[in-house]
Amino acid sequence: MEEIVYYYPQGHEKHFQSGHPERPERVETIVKALREKGLWDGYPKVEPRPLSPEEISGVHSISYLKELEGACRYGESLDMDTYTTPYSWELATRTAGGAVSVAEAVWKREAKRGFALTRPPGHHATSKRGMGFCLLNNVAVAAQWLVQHLGVQRIAILDFDLHHGNGTQEIFWTRSDVFFLSTHQSPLYPGSGYLDEIGYGEGRGYTANFPLPPGSGDQAFSSLLQEVIIPLLDRYQPQMLLLSYGFDPHWRDPLGHLQLSAKQYGEMIRLLSRWCDAHCEGRIALFLEGGYDLEAAKACTLAVVNALLGQPFEDPLGPSPREEGRSWVRVLEQAKQLWQL
Repeated sequence: MEEIVYYYPQGHEKHFQSGHPERPERVETIVKALREKGLWDGYPKVEPRPLSPEEISGVHSISYLKELEGACRYGESLDMDTYTTPYSWELATRTAGGAVSVAEAVWKREAKRGFALTRPPGHHATSKRGMGFCLLNNVAVAAQWLVQHLGVQRIAILDFDLHHGNGTQEIFWTRSDVFFLSTHQSPLYPGSGYLDEIGYGEGRGYTANFPLPPGSGDQAFSSLLQEVIIPLLDRYQPQMLLLSYGFDPHWRDPLGHLQLSAKQYGEMIRLLSRWCDAHCEGRIALFLEGGYDLEAAKACTLAVVNALLGQPFEDPLGPSPREEGRSWVRVLEQAKQLWQL
């Protein structure tokens, strides 16, 4: 069994708009940092599974997929934030296929861990709409493939991006086979992800949101993980963890005001990896979402990959120079009360 398997989005540089924060350098910086530390070359890279629109339709409606393909053909924007190019449809479907390949390799125990450099990102894409820089919801497509084709019955998706993964939440809102948990800054785009958003119908109790006020940092994330998130995983007992990995909660990120350090990000992944080793045969895979400071990209990615591999990490950027606020304590207490922890 391989220690870790990667997906690299070949040709992703063709998905590009001058001056846009969602740019090719995000991925290339990550690869360079991993290569310099001996964490890239020598590890296998999966090929994306070819996916037809019909195979993606368990996550996205056929009407949206036709709309997206048409928009990409002419390089039209989906909204003021979300651009396409004539290459974006092929790249987006290949990236979703790469997410599937990574998830499948980890599930089948061909690799212990997985990391998909999914670009374009995905967690804002709903079943019927692309938004927030996202075209196809890669982590949702991977989860649906595991359920539909490999018989997985319980999956947990943890979203550690700066922004709420509204698309992933919407897709699994009424389902109990995928437990969606999200930490994110609030208030902030897209304006969702409140504590009382917990799912509907059969999915009620299978969505958990932890909206953090600006200024929340290492203490907030550590406390939420240990006092709420891990107990919820203990309760649900997922067979695999899929993580939407955004490095934009880092204190350097220009789009947010959280104060997470790379070191603490790594500690979170280390704890979750150990949980997986104890409960689901080590099955954990990461999928790239947001993050717009390149130095934070390097530090956070080295932190999380070393954590996946059980190796030490020294944080070159250190903790936030700003003192962490304490407003998050109220969120923690409310979450514990809501979930009876």
